[in-house]
Parts: sequence; C-alpha cells; structure tokens
Amino acid sequence: VGVKESHQMTIFRIIAAILHLGNLEIQAERDGDACSISSEDEHLNNFCGLLGVEHSQMQHWLCHCK
Repeated sequence: VGVKESHQMTIFRIIAAILHLGNLEIQAERDGDACSISSEDEHLNNFCGLLGVEHSQMQHWLCHCK
C-alpha cells in the first residue's frame, strides 16, 4: 500500500489499543449514576501500555466527564 513499516506498526498499535478499550469492564455504581473500572483490568493495562498513557489518569477520566 506504500505505508512505511514504522507507520504500519504505529497504526497497528493504535488499532490494538482501540480493540482493548472496547473490552473494558465498566461497573455501574449508585443506581447507574456513576461507574468504575477495576485497576486490575487487563484490557485497561494493555490499552495504557500500547498508547503510553498513565493508568490512573485513564481509569479516572473514562468514568468522569468534565
């Protein structure tokens, strides 16, 4: 297709992260008004590792809007 190998690996890493994000287990709390994600969730760990983002921040901001 003409895409450099280094760019292909970046694209694959982003796609893999998105797929892991879709597999997160989000638990509802307080009658559905709040939610949480387990810090042990393997998909969250993989997502953060693939994109190089801080685990605790991602865990927080996936459940809180601003």
